[in-house]
Parts: sequence; C-alpha cells; structure tokens
Amino acid sequence: MSNSLSISTPATPAATPERAAADPNRASATIWIAVFAAMIGAFMAILNIQITNASLLNIEGGIGTGVDNGSWISTSYLIGEIIVIPLTDYLSRVFSFRNIILSFATLFAAFSVACAFTHDLPSMIAMRGFQGFFGGVLIPMAFTLVFTKLPKGQQPIGLAMFSLAVTFAPAIGPTIGGYLTENYGWQTIFFVNVLPTAVMVAILFFTLERAPMNLGLLREGDWFGIATMAVGLASLQAVLEEGNKDDWFGSPFIVRLAIIAAVSLSLFIYNELVVEKPLLRLRLLTQWNFGVGTIAAVFLGFALFGSVYLLPAYLGQVQGYNAEQIGNVLAWTGLPQLLLIPLVPKLMQRFDARYIATIGLLLFAASSFMNIQMSLDYSGDQFLVPNIVRAVGQALTLAPLSALSLAASRRRTRLPPPASPT
Repeated sequence: MSNSLSISTPATPAATPERAAADPNRASATIWIAVFAAMIGAFMAILNIQITNASLLNIEGGIGTGVDNGSWISTSYLIGEIIVIPLTDYLSRVFSFRNIILSFATLFAAFSVACAFTHDLPSMIAMRGFQGFFGGVLIPMAFTLVFTKLPKGQQPIGLAMFSLAVTFAPAIGPTIGGYLTENYGWQTIFFVNVLPTAVMVAILFFTLERAPMNLGLLREGDWFGIATMAVGLASLQAVLEEGNKDDWFGSPFIVRLAIIAAVSLSLFIYNELVVEKPLLRLRLLTQWNFGVGTIAAVFLGFALFGSVYLLPAYLGQVQGYNAEQIGNVLAWTGLPQLLLIPLVPKLMQRFDARYIATIGLLLFAASSFMNIQMSLDYSGDQFLVPNIVRAVGQALTLAPLSALSLAASRRRTRLPPPASPT
C-alpha cells in the first residue's frame, strides 16, 4: 500500500494544560475528529485511482483518444501519487503538517475539477498527474495521524478506519464512477471530490494547530535522492502500466524506460544508504517486523490494485459491459468490508495480529485462484463468490499488517496537536 518509510513530522508547541490533564489512554474528541477528516482525504485520494476504470471507454471517447492511449489516464495519476508519497515527511517538516495537508487537499480538488474540462489526451494526462501529486500526500498523512496522535490502545480503531479508507475506496471506486458516468456523464466523476475535500479542509483548519515553517531544511534536503527517486519511480510506473500494451521489451520505448528506472532507482538506494540525512531511512527495513510487513504490503498492493484494474478492463472490452454494470460487479469487493472492518479492532484484541493477517492474505490469494480458469465466457455473475472472498481477505489484512509493521518503530517527533476547541 501507500505507507511511507518515515512517519515523523515537526515538533510543535505543547497542547493546552486541559488537554495534558486528560486521560492519556483515550484520545480527545478533537483528535478523533481530525483523524476522521484525514481519513476522508485518504479515501478520496485512493478512490480516484480507480474511479475512472469503469468509465475509461467513455472518457476516451469524450477526449477523442483510443484504448491504447487511454491507459495513460490512470498511469499519470499513479505517477504523480507515487512520486509525492515518499516526499510527504520532508514536505511536512519544511512547510508544517497543517500547511501541507490543507494546501495540497485544496489543490487536489482544484485539479479534479480541471480534469472535467479537458478536451484532449495531453491535457487530461497533465491534469491527472497534478491531481495525483497533490492527492498523494493525503494517504500517508492520515496514516501518520493514527500512529502519532492516538494512544496505543486506540490505534487499532484508527487502523480500522484507515483500512476501510484504503481498501474500500478502490473496490467501490468503479461502482461510483460507473453510476455517475451512465446517469450524468463522465465529467461528473471528477466533481465528486469537491464536497468531501471541502469538508475535510474545513475540519482540519479548526482541529490542527498552526506550526511554524522550517524553511532552513530546504538547504539540507536530499535533492539527489529526490531527483533519482522521482525519475526512477515514474519510469518504473510507466513500464508496469504500459508494458503489456506495448509488448514489453519488444518496444524500444519500454526498454529505454526500464533502463532509466533501473539506473535511477539503483542510484537512489545507494544514496539513501550512505547520505547523512536521507529522504527515506531505508535501513528501517532491516527491522524484522517492519521489513516483512512492508514487503507483504507491497505484494498485497500488487494484487489489490491489479485486480481492481484488470476486472473492469475485461468486463468493458471483452463482455461489453457499460460503466454502471462494471461498477455493480465490483461492488461486492467493497460492500462486505463495510461490515467486517469495524470488527477487526475487536479481533486484534482477542487474537494475535499475525494470525489475522495470515488468514486475510490466504483468503485474498484464494479469491485470485478462483479466477484462474477465466475464459471469454466469464460474466459478472461468475465473479460474485471470488469478489466476496476477496473482500473478506482485504478486511482482515491491512490493519493487522500495519500494526505488526510499525510495532517496533519509535516516533522521532510529534504531529501538531489539535487546536483547542476554545
């Protein structure tokens, strides 16, 4: 998934005496409101990865491009998102957590609206790229709030909220996008971000305390690491997204991108291991829990986002489903999670998180194996049982996996405390 390797943020003034006197084992209502608002942002950012999938044929027709080029509508968003996520910690320390989350959320909504007014592929790619860049920070920032502001005993609840956001959003995204496209036009899928983002910004404006910027950190930035990371990840994302369409290494374009990705990411990894102040502390991966948990999350992300991308493409291009019909099929990977994920914190209190995560991963794997006999005769009804099994697996996986990954990690600094209600 989208977990940053570093979750530290700048130190800020202490909370009020009244807040300090509160029960240290229970977060205040203000903190919970801030966490909930941040989850809205994470949900919307991830929703927009998949919300276009069921509607790609409509969007491609609307902007006058074909299926081969239309995949860049999703790719550009992911490139913007994957570049900014590792930068989130550094940006929040330089410009303050509050400033970054409020300004980037606002720009995320603005570029979402801009996507609706594009009329050609290049402008759509640009607007989606900026949308992904500004929305990407909302995912790790929501995760950071859970681990830095909630007491340990209440973190499973926060993790369940985060899990609901990041696993329910990609599952329900095509459903929402398909319904809006068939009933109101494909442009409306980009307007759906405006109201929730406005609510989020308004809440966080009043619940996150102001903190000074630390522009001096710009001189200490790991700029070589940032450059090689951005180029490498962008190239790798393009290879993975476009390789199948372009016959992989049979395409000179894919070969060049693969070489750029390999060289850039190799330089990035070397730089992060030797530089005094790295962008990402890769040595954290040597911690057993964190390393294994991160690797498991990476493979979970491959399976989760891969399946949510491939199934709409198959149903639309092979079976001829319209956007709303595709959304209805995929809804069953999301709806069961609404019932199951709220129960996960209770399960984590009663059972070892390792067992819960293992069962979830096995169920997710089983759901994928249920589809290995797919043929041209497969239709929506035959995806029902695999999708429900996948939903159960997803619900049981992310929160326990995140808790295990960060169990041994220490907080370096604290987030800005929520503002006093008074």
